[in-house]
Amino acid sequence: MNGQLNVIAQIRPHEAYYDAARSAICAIVAQTRAEPGCLEFRLSEDREDGTLYLYEEWRDEAALASHYDQPYTKAVFAAYREWLAKEPHILRLRPAR
Repeated sequence: MNGQLNVIAQIRPHEAYYDAARSAICAIVAQTRAEPGCLEFRLSEDREDGTLYLYEEWRDEAALASHYDQPYTKAVFAAYREWLAKEPHILRLRPAR
C-alpha cells in the first residue's frame, strides 16, 4: 500500500487576522518544503471570502507527524487559537492508484 498522504486544509481566520495568518503560513513554506518527507506544500487563497487553503503532499504519516512537531509549525498552530474564526477543515486523502 502506498503511504503517500495528501492534505487539504481550509483555514478561515477572523478578518482582522487574515493578513497575519497568511504571512505566518508564507513564512514557513520554504522550511516545510525542505523537510525530507514533504512532496508539495502550497498556499492558495480566496480573499473574497477570507479563506486560506493549504495543499500538502507527504511521503507518509510519519513525515506529516514530523512536520507537526517542527517549532515553526507549532508556532503557527499556537497563533491559530487567537486568529481563527473556526476550526480548520482538514481533508486527509490517499492518492488513487
